[in-house]
Amino acid sequence: MHQIRIHGRGGQGVVTAAELVAIAAFNNGLQAQAFPSFGVERTGAPIEAFARLDKQPIRTREQVQNPDVLIVQDATLIEAVDLTRGCDKNTLVIINSQKSKEELDINLPEENIFVIDATKIALDILGKNIVNTVIIGAFAQATGFFNLNDLKKAVKQKFATKGEKIINKNIEAITKAYNL
Repeated sequence: MHQIRIHGRGGQGVVTAAELVAIAAFNNGLQAQAFPSFGVERTGAPIEAFARLDKQPIRTREQVQNPDVLIVQDATLIEAVDLTRGCDKNTLVIINSQKSKEELDINLPEENIFVIDATKIALDILGKNIVNTVIIGAFAQATGFFNLNDLKKAVKQKFATKGEKIINKNIEAITKAYNL
């Protein structure tokens, strides 16, 4: 089973990111689960969401304590939250930052850390700093749990009520991140 933990701030689409991971994995024939962990958090407050992917039915329902993949949508959380709790030397980290992985204070092997300036891509293509779809494009490329077409299909499914313009911009953003 692959376990994913996503960190971000309220309003950044952390829950949607987990849902997109699950939908894309399901489109690729995997069993999938996605759920948030939040209470009274407000916009800007640190939040987490989780996803699990497996070829077998997923019976566990608790939060992801030991992630195989850690996604960080906001690098400022490095100083605010213990992001690497439960991670080990094999945990893959995908982080949104303008800094290089050598500049980031993440106590995990550098070869497992992938940095993408998802904010720049989101601002350039979407016109706002919502990086969830962008970083999931990078996630798809880094993990191989599903391919770009599975993710495009997931975006179309998740954003069906938002209109073609939003769908097309998000597909453009994930495609750019996937190809970096």
